[in-house]
Amino acid sequence: MSDSSRDTAQGAGWGSAEPGAYKQLMPDHVEKLSWLNPRTLWIARNGVLASWFGDPTGHTRARWVARRETAGAPADKVIRQEVTDHFSFMVIGDTGEGDDPQYAVVPGFLKMSQDTDFAVIASDVIYPVGSAQDYGDKFFRPYQDYPAPIYAIPGNHDWYEDLGAFMRVFCADTPPLGPEPRPRPLSRAWWRALLWHRPRPTDERRLAAARALRSAPGQQAAQPGPYWAIDAGPVRIVGIDTGLLGTIDAEQGAWLRQVSRGPKPKILITGSPLYVDGEHHPCEIEGGGTVDAIVRDPEHHYVAAIGGDIHNYQRYPVDVDGRTIQYVVAGGGGAFMHATHTIPRVSVGGVTERDFRCYPLRGDSLAFYSRLYGRRLRLPRLFTLSESEAMAVVAERLGIKPGRAPGPDARVTRRTRLVASLLGTGGRPDRTSRFRLPVRQLYTRLFSPSSATYSPPFFKCFLRLDVAPEELRLRCFAATGNRAQEVDPPVEDEITIPLK
Repeated sequence: MSDSSRDTAQGAGWGSAEPGAYKQLMPDHVEKLSWLNPRTLWIARNGVLASWFGDPTGHTRARWVARRETAGAPADKVIRQEVTDHFSFMVIGDTGEGDDPQYAVVPGFLKMSQDTDFAVIASDVIYPVGSAQDYGDKFFRPYQDYPAPIYAIPGNHDWYEDLGAFMRVFCADTPPLGPEPRPRPLSRAWWRALLWHRPRPTDERRLAAARALRSAPGQQAAQPGPYWAIDAGPVRIVGIDTGLLGTIDAEQGAWLRQVSRGPKPKILITGSPLYVDGEHHPCEIEGGGTVDAIVRDPEHHYVAAIGGDIHNYQRYPVDVDGRTIQYVVAGGGGAFMHATHTIPRVSVGGVTERDFRCYPLRGDSLAFYSRLYGRRLRLPRLFTLSESEAMAVVAERLGIKPGRAPGPDARVTRRTRLVASLLGTGGRPDRTSRFRLPVRQLYTRLFSPSSATYSPPFFKCFLRLDVAPEELRLRCFAATGNRAQEVDPPVEDEITIPLK
């Protein structure tokens, strides 16, 4: 087994002179997506409009679900996957930017997914707005050699064109919805409709050519809708659609309560993680209640809740009345990297730093961002921290042992402390400053989306879950874009979860 980022700097992808072969999988021309481009921000405006003028996602989702049921989809939305009591599946989140970081994940994903029965994409299949014209290079091409079915739950970006392309690709080529009645003039709904981004007409020839890349019988899957459950061997996997704003409607909430009943062990897949960045986000259900309350109910027997949306890996083993539920963030499948160095010292839900895991390590995240902004600001001598310096200063600020033993250059100086502060490095809960919280928010909303780079290490990841009647083994594998981690993907985290 190769070194991980917890073992050596080389295991993290630093210092490698040999990039991987992933570029051979990419199209000749790749349009680089910039989240600071005004055009990108404008076409991705529906989330902001929904927060200002009311969220139409629940109503639109209900229309899609009704359309699928009319076409013969099962009313309980349960997929019966024919597997044995011992089977495996993959989870990969927030994939579809179509550039180097996404394709860098593919070789390791294909290697570690051999003999798996299916895969699940957890949130944001396609960036920036889930357009049908983007599915060729951002879904069908990168995963054309994965021989098993791929299921998906949509993320907010898939909803930016009202989920039309997602429904066509994953839900049996569901045709577009008809027009809605015009809202009352000058009402909130009228303003929303006036400004709403709507999909362009689909290029049918282009979509058909893309579909041909995953046309083998064993690759086919038809979901009953944007939310679903999969009965597979000894477990039930429940996928929920959290729409534009990270909530679910009353109709989906009632279905979730119903499908969660019974003693069969369950795994939740959601577009909005319930524990993330040292905070608890239980996910509201329209009409009352939360998703996490359903997950915590002992009669429902959830053992894990895996969410996308945040582009890194995190794990929180939360004790709930004497049993442990593993809350996982798994959004590192290809989009820009959300920083981990901004996560403060963890103390949430009874989880402390001793039990918390993340990838990339906070020190590697800080080193990544210091190099990035050192180049962009043309201040490399001031801003750039070695991975050892970054590991040491993070450990000092959080009052923890370094995630990896620092090297001989790991001196904490005024300069390293200044750079760590300017780049929003987290700290201890008892030393939280008014300045640090706004900086963390800026990183999530502004700095992280501008962090895409096109040379390794990328710090991407994916999950493999191996199921047996008595237990579930979850492993997080790294994808750096370097040849060493491509040939032998390192395990960044591993946990065995009892099912009985």
